[in-house]
Amino acid sequence: MDEAVKVLAQQMVKKIDRKIRRELKSHFVKMGRIIDIGADGTPTKMIDKLAEEVALKTMKKSEVTVNLLSEEAGFVDNHAEYTFVLDPVDGTRNASRGIPFFSVSLAVGRHSLSDVEYGIVKNVSTGDTYIAEAGMGAFCNKNHILVPDVAAREPVFAVTLGKRCSDKTLDMLKNSVVRSLGAASLEMCLVGTGALDAYIVEREYMRVTDIAASTLFLREAGGFVMDLHGDSLDMILSLDERTSVIAAGNMNLVERLMR
Repeated sequence: MDEAVKVLAQQMVKKIDRKIRRELKSHFVKMGRIIDIGADGTPTKMIDKLAEEVALKTMKKSEVTVNLLSEEAGFVDNHAEYTFVLDPVDGTRNASRGIPFFSVSLAVGRHSLSDVEYGIVKNVSTGDTYIAEAGMGAFCNKNHILVPDVAAREPVFAVTLGKRCSDKTLDMLKNSVVRSLGAASLEMCLVGTGALDAYIVEREYMRVTDIAASTLFLREAGGFVMDLHGDSLDMILSLDERTSVIAAGNMNLVERLMR
Protein backbone atom coordinates (compact mmCIF):
# COMPACT_ATOMS: atom_id res chain seq x y z
CA MET A 1 0.00 0.00 0.00
CA ASP A 2 1.16 3.53 -0.78
CA GLU A 3 2.65 5.10 2.35
CA ALA A 4 0.69 8.28 1.67
CA VAL A 5 -2.60 6.40 2.11
CA LYS A 6 -1.49 5.13 5.52
CA VAL A 7 -0.35 8.61 6.55
CA LEU A 8 -3.75 10.04 5.56
CA ALA A 9 -5.50 7.34 7.62
CA GLN A 10 -3.34 8.17 10.64
CA GLN A 11 -3.98 11.90 10.24
CA MET A 12 -7.74 11.35 9.97
CA VAL A 13 -7.90 9.26 13.14
CA LYS A 14 -5.72 11.75 15.02
CA LYS A 15 -7.90 14.71 14.02
CA ILE A 16 -11.16 12.92 14.83
CA ASP A 17 -9.78 11.83 18.20
CA ARG A 18 -8.76 15.41 19.01
CA LYS A 19 -12.16 16.77 17.96
CA ILE A 20 -14.11 14.23 20.01
CA ARG A 21 -12.11 14.91 23.17
CA ARG A 22 -12.42 18.67 22.74
CA GLU A 23 -16.17 18.62 22.15
CA LEU A 24 -16.89 16.21 25.00
CA LYS A 25 -14.93 18.44 27.35
CA SER A 26 -16.60 21.68 26.21
CA HIS A 27 -20.13 20.65 25.16
CA PHE A 28 -20.78 17.28 26.77
CA VAL A 29 -24.55 17.77 27.24
CA LYS A 30 -25.10 18.49 23.53
CA MET A 31 -23.12 15.54 22.22
CA GLY A 32 -25.85 12.94 22.80
CA ARG A 33 -28.58 14.84 20.96
CA ILE A 34 -30.09 13.13 17.93
CA ILE A 35 -29.85 15.52 15.00
CA ASP A 36 -30.40 13.35 11.91
CA ILE A 37 -30.76 9.84 10.47
CA GLY A 38 -27.57 8.39 9.02
CA ALA A 39 -27.10 6.54 5.73
CA ASP A 40 -27.27 3.28 7.69
CA GLY A 41 -30.80 4.14 8.87
CA THR A 42 -29.89 4.69 12.52
CA PRO A 43 -30.12 7.98 14.47
CA THR A 44 -27.16 10.32 14.14
CA LYS A 45 -26.04 12.00 17.33
CA MET A 46 -24.20 15.29 17.32
CA ILE A 47 -20.91 13.66 18.32
CA ASP A 48 -21.13 11.31 15.30
CA LYS A 49 -21.81 14.19 12.94
CA LEU A 50 -18.97 16.36 14.22
CA ALA A 51 -16.51 13.48 14.01
CA GLU A 52 -17.53 12.58 10.49
CA GLU A 53 -17.27 16.20 9.35
CA VAL A 54 -13.62 16.12 10.43
CA ALA A 55 -13.08 13.02 8.27
CA LEU A 56 -14.71 14.63 5.23
CA LYS A 57 -12.68 17.84 5.61
CA THR A 58 -9.45 15.90 6.04
CA MET A 59 -10.18 13.88 2.93
CA LYS A 60 -11.08 16.97 0.90
CA LYS A 61 -7.88 18.82 1.82
CA SER A 62 -5.60 15.87 1.10
CA GLU A 63 -3.76 15.35 -2.18
CA VAL A 64 -4.38 11.61 -1.73
CA THR A 65 -7.69 10.46 -3.24
CA VAL A 66 -9.69 7.79 -1.41
CA ASN A 67 -13.32 6.75 -1.15
CA LEU A 68 -15.13 6.85 2.18
CA LEU A 69 -17.66 4.46 3.71
CA SER A 70 -19.13 5.82 6.93
CA GLU A 71 -22.30 5.24 8.94
CA GLU A 72 -23.63 8.76 8.57
CA ALA A 73 -22.47 9.82 5.07
CA GLY A 74 -22.76 6.40 3.45
CA PHE A 75 -20.44 5.75 0.50
CA VAL A 76 -18.55 8.74 -0.88
CA ASP A 77 -17.27 7.58 -4.27
CA ASN A 78 -14.18 9.42 -5.48
CA HIS A 79 -13.35 6.67 -8.01
CA ALA A 80 -10.25 5.81 -6.00
CA GLU A 81 -8.47 2.49 -5.55
CA TYR A 82 -8.87 2.42 -1.76
CA THR A 83 -11.85 2.97 0.51
CA PHE A 84 -11.62 4.23 4.08
CA VAL A 85 -14.10 2.21 6.16
CA LEU A 86 -14.83 4.53 9.06
CA ASP A 87 -16.76 4.43 12.29
CA PRO A 88 -15.99 7.93 13.58
CA VAL A 89 -17.34 7.08 17.04
CA ASP A 90 -17.71 3.40 17.87
CA GLY A 91 -19.54 3.34 21.18
CA THR A 92 -21.55 6.53 20.69
CA ARG A 93 -23.86 5.72 23.59
CA ASN A 94 -20.87 5.25 25.89
CA ALA A 95 -19.34 8.54 24.75
CA SER A 96 -22.56 10.54 25.14
CA ARG A 97 -23.28 9.05 28.58
CA GLY A 98 -19.78 9.55 29.96
CA ILE A 99 -18.73 5.89 29.91
CA PRO A 100 -15.01 5.92 29.04
CA PHE A 101 -14.98 3.14 26.45
CA PHE A 102 -15.31 4.30 22.84
CA SER A 103 -13.10 4.59 19.80
CA VAL A 104 -12.33 5.86 16.32
CA SER A 105 -12.13 2.89 13.93
CA LEU A 106 -10.72 3.16 10.39
CA ALA A 107 -9.82 0.41 7.93
CA VAL A 108 -8.39 0.70 4.42
CA GLY A 109 -9.53 -1.79 1.79
CA ARG A 110 -10.83 -2.19 -1.73
CA HIS A 111 -13.97 -4.29 -2.00
CA SER A 112 -14.45 -6.56 1.02
CA LEU A 113 -13.35 -7.33 4.55
CA SER A 114 -10.94 -9.96 3.23
CA ASP A 115 -8.90 -7.41 1.25
CA VAL A 116 -8.54 -4.82 4.02
CA GLU A 117 -4.84 -3.96 4.17
CA TYR A 118 -4.55 -1.50 7.03
CA GLY A 119 -6.51 -0.68 10.17
CA ILE A 120 -6.41 1.69 13.13
CA VAL A 121 -8.55 1.61 16.28
CA LYS A 122 -7.96 4.47 18.71
CA ASN A 123 -9.33 4.26 22.26
CA VAL A 124 -10.29 7.89 22.79
CA SER A 125 -10.50 7.60 26.58
CA THR A 126 -7.14 5.93 27.22
CA GLY A 127 -5.17 6.93 24.12
CA ASP A 128 -4.30 3.29 23.34
CA THR A 129 -3.81 2.78 19.61
CA TYR A 130 -4.24 -0.56 17.84
CA ILE A 131 -2.72 -0.77 14.35
CA ALA A 132 -2.53 -3.69 11.93
CA GLU A 133 -1.21 -4.09 8.41
CA ALA A 134 -1.88 -7.16 6.28
CA GLY A 135 1.07 -9.52 6.46
CA MET A 136 2.97 -7.23 8.84
CA GLY A 137 1.34 -8.04 12.19
CA ALA A 138 -0.69 -6.28 14.87
CA PHE A 139 0.60 -3.60 17.24
CA CYS A 140 -0.74 -1.92 20.37
CA ASN A 141 1.08 1.33 21.15
CA LYS A 142 3.85 0.11 18.82
CA ASN A 143 4.25 -3.17 20.73
CA HIS A 144 3.89 -6.32 18.63
CA ILE A 145 0.80 -8.29 19.69
CA LEU A 146 0.11 -12.03 19.53
CA VAL A 147 -2.92 -13.75 21.06
CA PRO A 148 -2.19 -16.18 23.92
CA ASP A 149 -1.61 -19.75 22.74
CA VAL A 150 -4.07 -21.20 25.25
CA ALA A 151 -7.34 -19.74 26.50
CA ALA A 152 -7.54 -18.83 30.17
CA ARG A 153 -8.82 -21.50 32.56
CA GLU A 154 -11.81 -19.23 33.28
CA PRO A 155 -12.29 -17.36 29.99
CA VAL A 156 -13.77 -13.87 29.93
CA PHE A 157 -16.23 -13.21 27.09
CA ALA A 158 -17.52 -9.88 25.79
CA VAL A 159 -21.01 -10.04 24.33
CA THR A 160 -23.30 -7.75 22.37
CA LEU A 161 -26.76 -9.04 23.27
CA GLY A 162 -28.99 -6.32 21.83
CA LYS A 163 -32.58 -6.07 23.05
CA ARG A 164 -33.30 -9.77 22.64
CA CYS A 165 -31.19 -12.74 23.60
CA SER A 166 -31.97 -16.34 22.66
CA ASP A 167 -32.03 -19.23 25.09
CA LYS A 168 -29.18 -20.74 23.07
CA THR A 169 -26.92 -17.78 23.82
CA LEU A 170 -27.89 -17.71 27.47
CA ASP A 171 -27.06 -21.41 27.64
CA MET A 172 -23.71 -20.81 25.94
CA LEU A 173 -22.78 -18.14 28.46
CA LYS A 174 -23.99 -19.98 31.53
CA ASN A 175 -21.30 -20.26 34.21
CA SER A 176 -19.05 -17.94 32.15
CA VAL A 177 -17.50 -14.59 33.06
CA VAL A 178 -19.23 -12.10 30.75
CA ARG A 179 -18.79 -8.41 29.96
CA SER A 180 -20.85 -6.21 27.65
CA LEU A 181 -18.74 -3.13 26.99
CA GLY A 182 -20.47 -1.38 24.10
CA ALA A 183 -17.72 -0.79 21.50
CA ALA A 184 -17.15 -3.71 19.14
CA SER A 185 -13.89 -2.45 17.67
CA LEU A 186 -12.25 -2.15 21.09
CA GLU A 187 -13.68 -5.43 22.36
CA MET A 188 -12.23 -7.30 19.38
CA CYS A 189 -8.86 -5.61 19.84
CA LEU A 190 -8.89 -6.70 23.49
CA VAL A 191 -9.33 -10.27 22.27
CA GLY A 192 -6.16 -9.74 20.28
CA THR A 193 -4.22 -8.57 23.32
CA GLY A 194 -5.56 -11.41 25.51
CA ALA A 195 -7.51 -9.12 27.86
CA LEU A 196 -10.66 -10.88 26.59
CA ASP A 197 -10.84 -14.45 25.35
CA ALA A 198 -13.74 -13.99 22.91
CA TYR A 199 -16.25 -11.48 21.58
CA ILE A 200 -19.70 -12.69 20.55
CA VAL A 201 -22.57 -11.11 18.60
CA GLU A 202 -25.36 -13.63 18.19
CA ARG A 203 -27.69 -11.67 15.92
CA GLU A 204 -27.11 -10.51 12.34
CA TYR A 205 -26.35 -7.07 13.73
CA MET A 206 -22.84 -5.80 13.05
CA ARG A 207 -21.94 -3.65 10.03
CA VAL A 208 -18.58 -3.71 8.31
CA THR A 209 -17.85 -0.19 9.58
CA ASP A 210 -18.03 -1.52 13.15
CA ILE A 211 -15.49 -4.30 12.75
CA ALA A 212 -13.31 -3.84 9.64
CA ALA A 213 -10.21 -2.48 11.39
CA SER A 214 -10.48 -4.74 14.45
CA THR A 215 -10.99 -7.84 12.30
CA LEU A 216 -7.65 -7.20 10.60
CA PHE A 217 -6.04 -6.48 13.97
CA LEU A 218 -7.25 -9.74 15.53
CA ARG A 219 -6.35 -11.86 12.52
CA GLU A 220 -2.88 -10.33 12.30
CA ALA A 221 -2.48 -11.08 16.03
CA GLY A 222 -3.19 -14.76 15.25
CA GLY A 223 -6.86 -14.84 16.22
CA PHE A 224 -10.01 -15.88 14.37
CA VAL A 225 -13.14 -14.00 13.28
CA MET A 226 -16.09 -16.16 12.24
CA ASP A 227 -19.85 -15.88 11.89
CA LEU A 228 -22.22 -18.07 13.90
CA HIS A 229 -22.46 -20.50 10.97
CA GLY A 230 -18.79 -21.32 11.44
CA ASP A 231 -17.55 -19.55 8.29
CA SER A 232 -14.56 -17.25 8.26
CA LEU A 233 -16.13 -13.82 8.28
CA ASP A 234 -16.13 -11.77 5.09
CA MET A 235 -18.35 -8.85 4.10
CA ILE A 236 -18.54 -6.45 1.19
CA LEU A 237 -17.63 -2.84 1.96
CA SER A 238 -21.23 -1.64 2.14
CA LEU A 239 -23.74 -0.56 4.78
CA ASP A 240 -26.32 -3.00 3.40
CA GLU A 241 -24.93 -6.17 4.98
CA ARG A 242 -25.03 -7.19 8.64
CA THR A 243 -23.47 -10.15 10.36
CA SER A 244 -23.09 -12.19 13.53
CA VAL A 245 -19.60 -12.50 15.00
CA ILE A 246 -17.51 -14.91 17.00
CA ALA A 247 -14.03 -13.49 17.53
CA ALA A 248 -11.58 -15.54 19.57
CA GLY A 249 -7.91 -16.10 20.15
CA ASN A 250 -7.92 -19.77 19.17
CA MET A 251 -10.06 -22.14 17.14
CA ASN A 252 -10.73 -24.49 20.06
CA LEU A 253 -12.56 -21.70 21.82
CA VAL A 254 -14.52 -20.86 18.63
CA GLU A 255 -15.62 -24.49 18.36
CA ARG A 256 -16.56 -24.61 22.04
CA LEU A 257 -18.71 -21.51 21.70
CA MET A 258 -20.41 -22.82 18.57
CA ARG A 259 -21.27 -26.09 20.29
